[in-house]
Amino acid sequence: MNSNLSTKYMLFQKIDKPFYRKKRSIQLSGRLIMLDQPVVMGIMNLTPDSFYDGGRYQTEKAVLQRGEEILEQGGLMIDIGAVSTRPGASDVSLEEEINRLLPAARTIRKNFPDAILSVDTFRADVAERIVGETGDCIINDISGGTLDGKMFETAARLRVPYVLMHLQGTPRTMQKNPSYRDVVKEILLDLSEKVNTLKLLGVNDIIVDPGFGFGKNPDHNYELLNRLDSFRLFELPLLAGLSRKAMIWKLLGVTPEDSLNGTTVLNTLALMGGADILRVHDVRQAVETVRLVSELKK
Repeated sequence: MNSNLSTKYMLFQKIDKPFYRKKRSIQLSGRLIMLDQPVVMGIMNLTPDSFYDGGRYQTEKAVLQRGEEILEQGGLMIDIGAVSTRPGASDVSLEEEINRLLPAARTIRKNFPDAILSVDTFRADVAERIVGETGDCIINDISGGTLDGKMFETAARLRVPYVLMHLQGTPRTMQKNPSYRDVVKEILLDLSEKVNTLKLLGVNDIIVDPGFGFGKNPDHNYELLNRLDSFRLFELPLLAGLSRKAMIWKLLGVTPEDSLNGTTVLNTLALMGGADILRVHDVRQAVETVRLVSELKK
């Protein structure tokens, strides 16, 4: 472990809570998006093989209906993705990813011009193509820049918000015995280096995501959730993606379809731990959870 990073971590640990001043907004196309209260990002998977809702949104009509549903139920952001990152998922070429994303992005832009669009991709060329043809959007990179060396520079050049997520390994290898000495400390140190790199490149709007389920076993995931408030040291917006994940349904002995209640419980804990954005399949329930927890925190 880098001794300077270790020292930096210990210094962070000594700072009292009142000294933290989390960034409460991001900018997109000159629009100030306030995060004084947590917000909900609705998932729209454009893949045929996602673990929960694969194949549901592969027509323009389905995309339109899902976009309308997310917004009507109180979601602030629409996150579209065209590559399944579940363990064992099939590879998708760059061309196929673009062919899935572009029509959906255009449909959303045309019908919901004020919607905040997020594009779930780890490929810099895909991000650049979508932004270039449909306008500014959030780049939601599950790899934190590790799967495409051009991603950080691309995000800086496009001047759009960037979701920096932690991933150990690759989508193909991430669940093959993930190992940490201290999962929270190691993720904090990894992300701190990347946050510094992004800031030096001029990326002004960074959203941090600890990456639940991405290169973590159930114990790692619950340790992350239990210590989620550790991520306040970045003073950046924090995204939590827990919706219907295996850490819920495997523990309860159910299926992803039966994991809404468990998702709501974990989303509640994430909000209590400082999450600013909940990335979810079930928007209405997440919006209600935000309202209840926000009332509790007053």
